[in-house]
Amino acid sequence: MALITGGAGSIGSATARAFVAEGASVVISDLDAAAVDAVAGELGAAALGVPADATDSDQVAAAVQAAVDRFGGLDVAFANAGIAGPNATIADYDPAEFDRVLAVNVRGPFLLAKHALPVIRDGGSFIITSSVVGLTSAPGICAYATSKHAVVGLMRTAAKEVVGRGIRVNTIHPGPVDNAFQDSVERDATGQDTEQANEIFNSIIPLGRHARPDEVASAVVYLASDESAFMTGATIPLDGGMSI
Repeated sequence: MALITGGAGSIGSATARAFVAEGASVVISDLDAAAVDAVAGELGAAALGVPADATDSDQVAAAVQAAVDRFGGLDVAFANAGIAGPNATIADYDPAEFDRVLAVNVRGPFLLAKHALPVIRDGGSFIITSSVVGLTSAPGICAYATSKHAVVGLMRTAAKEVVGRGIRVNTIHPGPVDNAFQDSVERDATGQDTEQANEIFNSIIPLGRHARPDEVASAVVYLASDESAFMTGATIPLDGGMSI
């Protein structure tokens, strides 16, 4: 049984579908209530949609409790909710925007860890979406890069705290993914339209293309499964070679 924050976005919904295809039940949590209902409705009885703000402690706790109440327990939690924030130099970066990005991208995973780790069954898995810029960085993305590096520290701390229960904690680090979130990031970064911005980014990805959401989902399923039973505290790049 898995819980996914940011579950209505492209990576979250692809992961929900992948979990259900493997026979798991899933709770889909996201700020967008209509999108939550749509994804949960598509997946049927194996899925429960729980609209929640990933930065609100009470709402995150309620989503975790809903998973336990509906499906009898929790085996996997996937902290996937995230935002990019504006593109600006550090000198020009709005402090309020910096705080907003860190609230979603760092406080969000912290709150899910706080409420989910105590109830995840022994031997379970906790996974956080970081980014290729959680391993590297680039100009103009100080809040996003800072947040994605920060969750690596959170992951490593959590991994050590729950290792005695056999719970594994890891981060995934996607590079550019073919979705609306990335399209917006690339337009802001390049000042070009979507097609031209995609081409510019493809040119800097060693594999020469964006990832599909289902390719990221496959890595999450692997980290949730017994096939990765001896893996914890790991940073998994899914970036087409950008962090080489």
